[in-house]
Amino acid sequence: MKQIEKTASAANFTAINLGRLKELGDYVLKLSPEINIPGKVFGGSALQTTGSDFSFQLFQPGTETGFLHTHKTHEELYFFLSGNGEFQVDGHVFPISEGSVVRVAPEGKRSIRNNGTEPLIMLCVQYKGNTFSEEDAKDGNLLNETVKW
Repeated sequence: MKQIEKTASAANFTAINLGRLKELGDYVLKLSPEINIPGKVFGGSALQTTGSDFSFQLFQPGTETGFLHTHKTHEELYFFLSGNGEFQVDGHVFPISEGSVVRVAPEGKRSIRNNGTEPLIMLCVQYKGNTFSEEDAKDGNLLNETVKW
């Protein structure tokens, strides 16, 4: 089974490498002894994130999540990086493809399937819903320092 590589870290950052996206199928997420999800890897723990988590998942043609799920408090953003498929939320089924982005509220019943002919690759970011304010959108600080490479 593939492992995440930590590439650099210091007091204010951590960097990892998950490998090539087409090799995501080498990861297996073990939820329990009976439930293993091939092609899925979470990265937040390896990066030591404190406000969100993320996962990459590769769906081979003809595969799907296989279950509906919701969250207690986490909203999710799904970014589709390659392939084609269908997304389902609360019984609404719609097409997704490279470039599609889907937001799902915590209580949305969701599932994904690859009904295409090539791998469907997805990045999912989850974070606590209903917490981002207008003030948060202005959180960045531009520094008066020269960038040195």
